[in-house]
Amino acid sequence: MTKTAAMTALILETFRLNGRLLAAGDTLVRDLGLTSARWQVLGALALSPVPLPVAHVARNMGLSRQNVQRLTDELAGQGIVRFAPNPHHQRAKLILLTERGRALYEAAAERQAPWAAALADGLSRRAIDAATELLRALRTRLEAATDDAVPASDRRRTPSSPSRRHA
Repeated sequence: MTKTAAMTALILETFRLNGRLLAAGDTLVRDLGLTSARWQVLGALALSPVPLPVAHVARNMGLSRQNVQRLTDELAGQGIVRFAPNPHHQRAKLILLTERGRALYEAAAERQAPWAAALADGLSRRAIDAATELLRALRTRLEAATDDAVPASDRRRTPSSPSRRHA
């Protein structure tokens, strides 16, 4: 198998894995009223050291800004997140977890830990670390390629919108 064919096989396997992870995540948190997509947004907010606007959540998680906006609007309507003024950008509100949102995220995280442990059973820590590093390297290459494909004159960077490479 050529290197190109091996990369194609890895990409296809990653697509299949993504689908399985989303389905498993949906099952894991369904009775909490969450989906994998909502859980992903809650996780981005819960794990960030600072409040983030929609565009940063989307960029950090590799999601579309429109989809994150739709999800956060739904979550806000359910009292799971709330919006706050952004001192760096008048229109790009910051998203904050409410107490209910934090409790939901923590409940999901409590379920995820034993699920992840079961999934890791029989795999070496070294193999998991190597896979993580490979996926991170590929993501970084794709992000750099995306950034390089957009002419500098078309990139709008503000204090609330850091370069993708540093996000």
